[in-house]
Amino acid sequence: MARISVVENITLDGVAQGPGTAEEDTRGGFTAGGWAGRFVDAVAMEASQAGMADTTGILFGRRTWADFERAWGGGSGNPFSAFLDRIPKYVCSRTLHAPLSWQNSVLLEGEAVDTVTRLKAEATGAITVLGSIDLVRSLARADLVDEYVLQIHPIVLAQGRRLFDGWVPAEFALARTVTTGTGVIMATYQRAALGV
Repeated sequence: MARISVVENITLDGVAQGPGTAEEDTRGGFTAGGWAGRFVDAVAMEASQAGMADTTGILFGRRTWADFERAWGGGSGNPFSAFLDRIPKYVCSRTLHAPLSWQNSVLLEGEAVDTVTRLKAEATGAITVLGSIDLVRSLARADLVDEYVLQIHPIVLAQGRRLFDGWVPAEFALARTVTTGTGVIMATYQRAALGV
């Protein structure tokens, strides 16, 4: 059985929308896209690479998969592009049709909770979810997430979609932290028994 590990960039006020680029996700009139880029440093890159060492597949929602394909697909000479091209990419979507354009991409058709439950039972290692707020919320409500790697940025946006809106109560244990030179706290939380 695989474990589901969610990796999210978030602000101090919990916003996870549009960390990569200004046009990444403008839903709801969001105008602060691209907020995470200036906080990336060598410590963050090294910790991210180490954290992906046991990843056997990446799980995406449709929107995030398409953004990643545009930004990273097809090998730009960047080691992260080569990694993403090579690794299996599972895409939850009710609107896409197979075959998918990005190599090693597998369409998980139907309801995300059902298809990810099957994937988790059949796969091994870590299936990492990158971004994909709507997908993460669905998986969290179904108690399918085993681990959260939150890259907490020292910025307050006061606008945008927050990761933990609409969730069910849950408790986690802090497994490890890394603090970058730019003040980002990379905190890994693993599922724990609810004590409330």
